[in-house]
Amino acid sequence: QVELVESGGGLVQAGGSLRLTCAASGRTHISYAMGWFRQAPGKEREFVAAIGWRGRTPLYADSVKGRFTISRVAAENTMTLQMNDLLPEDTAVYYCAHRSSAIATSRRNDYVYWGQGTQVTVSS
Repeated sequence: QVELVESGGGLVQAGGSLRLTCAASGRTHISYAMGWFRQAPGKEREFVAAIGWRGRTPLYADSVKGRFTISRVAAENTMTLQMNDLLPEDTAVYYCAHRSSAIATSRRNDYVYWGQGTQVTVSS
């Protein structure tokens, strides 16, 4: 079992910044990828960003490229998502996810463990 805990969500005005953090504990895979997904009310959960083991091959959704940056500290089992130039359409619950493979992907079904989510609200 892997436990994931997100933190750092909140309310911010458009153009502002937030930094999300995900801490992993428990039976994490020897080398694993992690990702961020988000879900707005009435919408499907969608891919935001992902990063492979030791920070390899970061991936981004087109909607966040150039504004969001994903990073991780493997030794500390933590991952962060720096979100800049936030837009009202970024409003959603953001979820951290763990994949028992070193390779990052954008497919939701590739991730087995999920956190409880943290709310991000961007006001216009």
